[in-house]
Parts: sequence; structure tokens; C-alpha cells
Amino acid sequence: MIKSLYSVLAVIILLFVGGIFFAGAGGTKANTGSEVTKEGMVINVSEGTRIDPDGNVIFYQILHIEITSGSSAGEVITIEEGEVVFASAQDYSAGDKVVLSQVTNVDGDVNYFITDYVRRDRLLELFIVFAVLAVAVGGIWGATSLAGMAFTFLIIFKFILPQIMTGRNAVFVTVVGAAIIIPVTFVLSHGFKTKTWIASVSTVITLILTGIVAALAVEATHLTGFGSEEAAFLQFQAGDVVNIKGLLLAGILISALGILDDITISQASIVSELKTANKKYKFENLFVGAMRVGRDHIASLINTLVLVYAGASLPLLLLFVNNPAPFADVINNEMIAEEVVRTLVGSMGLIMAVPITTALASYYYSKTSI
Repeated sequence: MIKSLYSVLAVIILLFVGGIFFAGAGGTKANTGSEVTKEGMVINVSEGTRIDPDGNVIFYQILHIEITSGSSAGEVITIEEGEVVFASAQDYSAGDKVVLSQVTNVDGDVNYFITDYVRRDRLLELFIVFAVLAVAVGGIWGATSLAGMAFTFLIIFKFILPQIMTGRNAVFVTVVGAAIIIPVTFVLSHGFKTKTWIASVSTVITLILTGIVAALAVEATHLTGFGSEEAAFLQFQAGDVVNIKGLLLAGILISALGILDDITISQASIVSELKTANKKYKFENLFVGAMRVGRDHIASLINTLVLVYAGASLPLLLLFVNNPAPFADVINNEMIAEEVVRTLVGSMGLIMAVPITTALASYYYSKTSI
């Protein structure tokens, strides 16, 4: 019965996630002023070259594109790509789906520019492969974990982000959202088991402590939250409604939450297995035995966390590799300092989670018989 309920819930939430990919597909989005975003498909490509005033050979493409959205759907336009060199310049092929920016000047003339690819279809296909692989290997728990992932996105996009955009305290909202996410996703991923609830309580406690450490670290390092262009754009768009420093703290907590599940459920499981192996074990035996494994877990997860953050910030890190400034100046830059604080605070949260979870699980299992 429980497995059937899990399956139904997984299907419902997966349909919800799938709907996200199609939301707004094929529509026309009006922007400020006379700029409108549309979509189109490249139906024909021809290439050519010309010589610029400096004698350089310039390659360009003449693209015939059929507009596929809005009131102009079915109209075929011609765009010449390649006269202006961009870092993100692309070679287009027939069949490519693209995003078009329609700009009308003061004289009423309409011009089109390609701003991006339409990649929703490929994203959906990638998600389907991921979901099939998760279910094929993980079985029912793979399906329910996908449901948990969808629930997490639902809480983030329907509760946490909207509450932050109204001006509420970002850290408080994130902790409340996490308190909703944690028990639901843990149960969906691991079932209604004692170790699940121990891991859930441990994660909430660790997250609160991590939030305190993050707040102290941000204040101590005088971070403002404006270490990225996105923060500046958000401040320009939302004004003083959103506290950018609070948003930085919320981001650190969400990042830490993503890995706490693994370490807390693992430690609770280890204690449970030790108690099963020897029912005479008391608190001290369970705690010491589980901590031996926990120390290895800490080492591997810290390395994992560093690599995750490094991978996400790779372009930023490469930007500073050939920087002529001394390392002391580079590390002092707020963009880099934010990532350092994020990594160190997240790692501290992982370290704290091991003894907290182990202590709670050891106390519980030492008082019960499995």
C-alpha cells in the first residue's frame, strides 16, 4: 500500500516538473520599450566572406528563419550573422530553434537579432533520461527521490523565493522552507523509518548552527553580497526590498542543505547497523564506532564540496589565474571571498552534522532494542 502511494505521488510531482519545461513554450514575451522576444526555426543557411577595411577576411552566415511564435508565426525573415564578432558567436544549422529579439526603431523599421537557442526540448529529454536511469537503478526509492526533488523545487520557487522578493528576512524564510523540505524529502527518499526522523532532526539542528556560523563569517569578512553581477541586477530591479547580504546567507544555507541529507542519513544508518550487529552496545560503543566511519565520511564530503563549488565557479577562478595581482589581493576580492566563505561554512556544517547525528542516533538506539 505504501509503495503504491509513493508511486502515485511520484507520478503526480513528475508531471508537475515536466510542466515547468513547457510553461510559456511558443508564446510571445513583451519586454520594456519596443523590444519583443519571439522564437523561430532556421530553415536555410548560406555562408559567405567579405574583406573588412583592414584586409581581414570575415566569415558570415545568411539565415532564413521561420518565426514560430506570436502574431508573426509563419513569417520568414532573413538575418545576417557574423559581421560583428562576439565571444559567444555561433554557427547555425538548418533545424536549429532560436530565440529572436524583435526591435522596432523610431521610424517603425523592424529588425531581428538572434539572442539564444531554444533548448527546452533538449532539457526535457535530458531530464527524462535522468529520471529513467534513477528509476531503473533505484527502483521505487529512485522514483520517490525524484518526487522529493520536485517537492524541493516547488518549495523554493513557490515559497522561499516569493517570500524573499516581498522583503521578508531571507535567512528566516530559508530555514522555514528547509524545515518543510527536510522531513518530506527524507521520508520520500528513505521511507518512514526511525533513522529518517533522526536524520531530519539532526539536519535541522545543523542547518540552524550553520546559519549562525554563516552570519558571523559574513559579518567578520565584511561581505556585502554584491560579489556577483546577478546581485547588482537584482538590486537594480527590486530596489531595497531584497536584502542582498541576507540573500547571500540564504544561498549558503541552501547549498549546505543539499549535502547534509547524505551525511546525516548515513550516520544514522551506521548507528542503526551497529546496534543490530550487537544489541548490547551502549551509547559510548555506538557513538565511538559510528564516529570512526564518520571521520572518513567527513574527509570525502569536504573534498566533494570543494570540488562542487570550484566547478560552479570555474570561469571566475580561471579569470584570476593569469591575474598579475598578488595572490593576497586576488583572495581579498569579494567575488573570490564569497566562494571561500561559502565553501568553509558549508564544510563546517558537514563537520558539525557528524557528531550531532551520531549523538542523537546513539542516544536513541541505546535506549531501545532493535
